[in-house]
Amino acid sequence: MVSLVQMSVASCAAYMLAIFGHSAIAQISLGWPWWVAIPIALIVATAFGTLTGALAVRTEGIYTIMITLAIASAFFYFTRQNYVLFNGFSGFNGIKPPPLFGVNWRDPIPFYYLTLFCAAVAYFAVLYVSRAPFGLALQGVRDNPRRMEALGYNVTGHRIAAYVFASFIAAVAGILLVWLNGQVSPGTASVGAVVDILIIAVVGGIGRPIGPFIGAFIYVLLRIFALDFLVTIGLSGERFQLLVGLVFLVIVFWSPDGILGLWDRWGRRANSRDRLTGQAADDDRGTKS
Repeated sequence: MVSLVQMSVASCAAYMLAIFGHSAIAQISLGWPWWVAIPIALIVATAFGTLTGALAVRTEGIYTIMITLAIASAFFYFTRQNYVLFNGFSGFNGIKPPPLFGVNWRDPIPFYYLTLFCAAVAYFAVLYVSRAPFGLALQGVRDNPRRMEALGYNVTGHRIAAYVFASFIAAVAGILLVWLNGQVSPGTASVGAVVDILIIAVVGGIGRPIGPFIGAFIYVLLRIFALDFLVTIGLSGERFQLLVGLVFLVIVFWSPDGILGLWDRWGRRANSRDRLTGQAADDDRGTKS
């Protein structure tokens, strides 16, 4: 199930943290302690993703993508035009992480390890769930929903539960994002950010938990070095998205499963070549004997 609302869920968590916690917009922020604001932000963002899932799971394919894209666009324009709750175009700034254990989590090294820890926990959680009975049932729902329904599984319930799980991970990412930037604005939930997330997942391999990590690594490398390359050949740095789009098209054309699909294909070819070489050697020895 391809969802384009994940970045909106992350932005919702970021906004809720700014509203219920501390920020420079004192006339809107309630100033509640972090150990209250963070759980509320996680709960509200997860509920928002769950509601989106309840609307989207009754469709399939391109219709699911369009519904989630419409919700993401609506959330972007709502935050941009609402000044009472979301402070409109300006958003919130001055948002700082709590000084837990006496560490300034805005420093690059502590924040890096905090993000690494959360990413590792999320990865192993997804890996565990995918191998658990719920994850196996969800894969059956993905492959043949009619057969799973005939076996007595609640297809709609499993799909909504998947949205709950994914929304919670996105909500955690939203809190990390607002701590990293120190601010949140409608641009955080823009359609461009949503498309970037989709490209990252597809390039790495959307069918496996490690795929988005590989896609993110490739995307970051392109973002770091492509701008210098474009300037060197006399093009504007604004052409970066064009370069990303070309890379995306090439990878999808050669492998719909992304980089991991290409890796598997090369591995199968190498194994086939080794088997043929071994069989030829056996035949040659048999002929000589």
